[in-house]
Amino acid sequence: MHPFTSTPQPTVVMIRSRGIARGAVRTLHRAPWVCPQCTPRRAYSKQPPPREPPDHRKLGHQQELFIQSKYSPGSPIFLPNGARVFNRLVDFLRKQYVRYGFEEVITPTIYKKSLWAKSGHLENYADDMYTVTGNINPAATASSTCCSSSDGKQPAEGEEDDSEFGLKPMNCPGHCLIFASKLHSYRDLPVRYADFSPLHRNEISGALSGLTRVRRFHQDDGHIFCRPCQVEDEIKKTLDFVKVVYTVLQLGVSYRLALSTRPKEHYIGTAEEWDRAEDGLRRALDASGMPWTVNEGDGAFYGPKIDIVLKDSDGKEHQTATVQLDFQLPKRFELEYQAPAPEFEARGETTTDPALLAEYGPVRPVMIHRAVLGSVERLLALLIENYNGKWPFWLNPRQAIILTVNTTDPVLEWADTVRSVLVGNIPRSYDGKEAEPLPQGVALSGQTGLAVDMDTTARSLGLKIREARNSGYSQILIVGEEDVKNRQVSLGKERFAPGQLRDKMLEMVDTFQ
Repeated sequence: MHPFTSTPQPTVVMIRSRGIARGAVRTLHRAPWVCPQCTPRRAYSKQPPPREPPDHRKLGHQQELFIQSKYSPGSPIFLPNGARVFNRLVDFLRKQYVRYGFEEVITPTIYKKSLWAKSGHLENYADDMYTVTGNINPAATASSTCCSSSDGKQPAEGEEDDSEFGLKPMNCPGHCLIFASKLHSYRDLPVRYADFSPLHRNEISGALSGLTRVRRFHQDDGHIFCRPCQVEDEIKKTLDFVKVVYTVLQLGVSYRLALSTRPKEHYIGTAEEWDRAEDGLRRALDASGMPWTVNEGDGAFYGPKIDIVLKDSDGKEHQTATVQLDFQLPKRFELEYQAPAPEFEARGETTTDPALLAEYGPVRPVMIHRAVLGSVERLLALLIENYNGKWPFWLNPRQAIILTVNTTDPVLEWADTVRSVLVGNIPRSYDGKEAEPLPQGVALSGQTGLAVDMDTTARSLGLKIREARNSGYSQILIVGEEDVKNRQVSLGKERFAPGQLRDKMLEMVDTFQ
């Protein structure tokens, strides 16, 4: 007999003797009458098993946000829910562009290799670029040399090879072409361009991971062409832009700032130009009031940069936003603007000498590369893990669902009317009596952009509520016979007219709740 069960008498007494005090029964129950080896381990565990940190790949699958395909590795396919979140992030940035003075442009996805040779990408970034081959023109190739040929020669002007292109990994050369397309005065600067077009980078397959490391992605890419005297102010504004956006996204100031300096090799420009650029970034970082560190030798090949770094749920760091200072691309693309006292202007200095001010001449602008979200895909991965499936209303791809109490015709018809009002298919408020004027901020078409689903299945209301909660809906709306009679919809213990509820939801979107 097992030593722990060799004296069973107390157990018999505990069962048969009803007169034993309740406290004594508790004492007897605590005696070790069962072998721990025969008891499940979890019964003796003092702490619950550790929870796995949220993984955006698992959550993305559960919430039907995106999928991956073996036919295009590293290029996520966004499903309708994921597209909703993606577009809301981009629309949010577009609204901020008005405040920070950016104008959106749309640029090509591919350029001739001669452009990448001009920008320096072919020499310093070719391994990370995709080559696109077009139809070969025998007449052209007979009299020209491809810019990627072994002798390094570029085709003569007007004789470029139309068969060799590169998918763009960055937007900066295209924005340089836009700036160079017209004459500029110093009064025009700063000029700020923004671009959301997709980028492609040839990442090695072993490095690909969900949305954090991809081959095709979108940046909230922007470039500022400014006078040398405007550099520090523009960098300060960009860091403020980052703080505003990350606060709205509930990332607070959990990010860190890092200054990346001149690489040991594969860079363009002189050491003096790099030192001057790095000093400007240091002053802007000091003025930001936030702590910052230095990543020696981690700058881009064309200039130093400030990286904004966030941690994922595993503690791994990811670079998101970036601010990069560039004196080289404006030189390579021969960008210029006209200004008085050009020698002083080029040094970022001023003069009051009338004779010098009367002299106008060309000055090279400074180029600032900036991205606030960085890769939209990467930031989306961090947000998925940060929210752990519980999205704020304004970003939630499942903002509301209407549940019907039964499947009678009046209930189904009123539920459909409520949804039409919420999404704007009925472009006016609706209280069952008369239409109200369109509220301020709603487009003339009446479309609200709210994501509202319906569940009219013949199941119990309790089951449908549990399913809606598990699916992550922010607002669960109920329509029953009483709601049909009162021309209302129930939200918890409250009842609203459909137009009133729609306005409430739009206010939550406008205030980023």
